[in-house]
Amino acid sequence: MSNETDHVKTALILGATGGIGGAVADGLALRGWRIRALNRNAAEAARRRPEFDWIQGDAMQAADVLKAAEEADVIVHAVNPPGYRNWGQVVLPMLDNTIAAAKAVGARIVLPGTVYNFGPDVFPNVTEDSAQRPKTRKGAIRVQMERRLRAAAEQGDAPVIIVRAGDFFGGARANSWFSQAMVTPGKPIGTMTYPGKRGIGHQWAYLPDVAETMIRLIEKGDELPTFAVYHMRGYWDGDGRQMVDAVQRVLGHKVKVKAFPWWIVPLAAPFVPFMRELREMSYLWDVPLQMRNDRLLAVLGEEPHTPIDEAIRASLMSIGCMQAA
Repeated sequence: MSNETDHVKTALILGATGGIGGAVADGLALRGWRIRALNRNAAEAARRRPEFDWIQGDAMQAADVLKAAEEADVIVHAVNPPGYRNWGQVVLPMLDNTIAAAKAVGARIVLPGTVYNFGPDVFPNVTEDSAQRPKTRKGAIRVQMERRLRAAAEQGDAPVIIVRAGDFFGGARANSWFSQAMVTPGKPIGTMTYPGKRGIGHQWAYLPDVAETMIRLIEKGDELPTFAVYHMRGYWDGDGRQMVDAVQRVLGHKVKVKAFPWWIVPLAAPFVPFMRELREMSYLWDVPLQMRNDRLLAVLGEEPHTPIDEAIRASLMSIGCMQAA
């Protein structure tokens, strides 16, 4: 006869085929969680990852999200529109559907946060409680997302965990500056492109470390505030050269480093959604932004942190830029 100790926890992952959603799903599954995932092509997703419970549906449809959330303990909201298309029109409705489902089933919401919420007025040292005065459309939407989550948590309807981190790198499924602009996936590296200015610091986050951080916070969920926000320190590249140097160490040879052709972005932005996003986020390469992790350390005791060379090696292997030794 089953009892409380026999309960297998269930996580609904929205965005399980993406970088951070997939990494959190994998990590929770290894810890014995039942993984349920909503997907618009559940049959194809199940063929690739048969160990997960795939539900046919769309995060834009409230009924689909509610059905998928049945008996869920946690909803990881890691879903974004493909290619950033119609970002402004769909992001908030998708989040509203997650909030409604979490309220209905009593689940905790977990959101991978961003630094887009913040404008240069609070740089270079940004805390969890820094004023959010973004200078971009995407940043303004992120502020609205967090406000809605805070309201749900403070009303006692759905506790929330948000983890904010720097620019992601790592993972074969991740869309990132590292894999989409700095190196060319699938090719040996002889040349790298760097988006920032020499001497300007930049904060990075290795995606598996972000996922592990989120999972450890999920495991401590009942000990956290109802609205819990944490910053990761990740990797602080103080002069814009340390990521490049790490790549060169891992490869065992020097590479040519070119400046990112920012001039082409406004020309391509009207036609390429990703370029529009790059144009909006370009200010993050012009000024340093550094996040402290004191609050996270107080809860976890340490921040999951893969050594930089190990993280770079795994990242390059995952996107086909180098072979296993």
